[in-house]
Amino acid sequence: MREFPSFTTHLECSATGKRYPADVLHGLSDAGKPLLVRYDLDAMRQAVSRDEIAGRAEGGFWRYREFLPVRRSADVVSLGEAVTPLIAAPKAARLHGAHTLLVKDEGRLPTGSFKARGLAVAVSMASAFGVKRMAMPTNGNAGAALAAYATRAGIESWVFCPDDTPEVNVREIALQGAHVFLVNGLINDCGRLVNEGKAAMGWFDASTLKEPYRIEGKKTMGIELAEQFGWQLPDVIFYPTGGGTGLIGMWKAFAELEAVGFIDSRRPRMVAVQATGCAPIVRAWQQGSEHAEPWKDAHTLAAGIRVPGAIGDFLILRAVRESGGFAIAVEDEAITEAQAEMASAEGLLLCPEGAATYAAWRAALAGGLVGREERALLFNCATGLKYPMPKAGRPVDCHGPVDYAALAGGQ
Repeated sequence: MREFPSFTTHLECSATGKRYPADVLHGLSDAGKPLLVRYDLDAMRQAVSRDEIAGRAEGGFWRYREFLPVRRSADVVSLGEAVTPLIAAPKAARLHGAHTLLVKDEGRLPTGSFKARGLAVAVSMASAFGVKRMAMPTNGNAGAALAAYATRAGIESWVFCPDDTPEVNVREIALQGAHVFLVNGLINDCGRLVNEGKAAMGWFDASTLKEPYRIEGKKTMGIELAEQFGWQLPDVIFYPTGGGTGLIGMWKAFAELEAVGFIDSRRPRMVAVQATGCAPIVRAWQQGSEHAEPWKDAHTLAAGIRVPGAIGDFLILRAVRESGGFAIAVEDEAITEAQAEMASAEGLLLCPEGAATYAAWRAALAGGLVGREERALLFNCATGLKYPMPKAGRPVDCHGPVDYAALAGGQ
């Protein structure tokens, strides 16, 4: 059994700084706030180099094992994670008079979304701690990732979805082995049911930021991004923000990468993208608040960012402000139009949440919040194939003459 070179020292309350032992299963801190994994970064700096990581044969984010909390290779739960590509979108950039636009396509990961990163690490740690049953609320993709990785690890999974969750997600969750339930409410209502069921069902609550390790998996987006940019970073990152684990995780990753000498102190401006029908982070950023009040009557077609209240709201806002970034909301109509424009211009089928980042970039560019020469990066967090698409196709009668000129004229 091969031991990983673990540099984990302890866990730390994100609000109070109180320390907790690393080798004990934890949920939230005593203050009811997310716990963050801390590492011996000085020792890590001496133990690993950028060249060593670049030379490793294995693909995917497990290459960054020194930055992860899993201590034994035997505890890794994997479904063949790959490095997700950076895809240039020059036509889309030119449409809006910009020089550089890039998309990081997380839809290439197992279960078709970036949720695979966080849940791979969270389930690996749960397995190491002997957890037998896990539960979570989800708007779709996180539940699919939990179902897949928990099944892989031999752990039961229980998933609660709002009853308007895309049907493909619900079927995917069930087919991958989870007990899946449709709730007549929003994701916060699902989360309440998970929390209230802990005593009766004995499950470990894997809700966003209610355990420490999904952040660690999501932060690999930042490490991977830095490596792909030659150990530099883009000027601005547009991130679809619901629970915000990835935004928080990347900001954490950048600090760790600097501490071990992999990057310098330059940081991208972090942009939290939400929908106008559910924009608690945007409202809090505009008001200068540290916390975001829950959003009433949340609605948007981008289900993944329909999160009325995020437990890590203060961490999201802290990262946005420390980076000199901003929070921005876009209309559902703009999301739909942006999705169609990117598909027709670049052949990239963004998910609605990914399309929201393109809509936000366009609005920010037009409003002068982003410069035309800046290297902007959009996160497409899932494959667009998992979402409903407009009806298409015209009938052709193959048993008679076909007027091909008329076909061309109908385009």
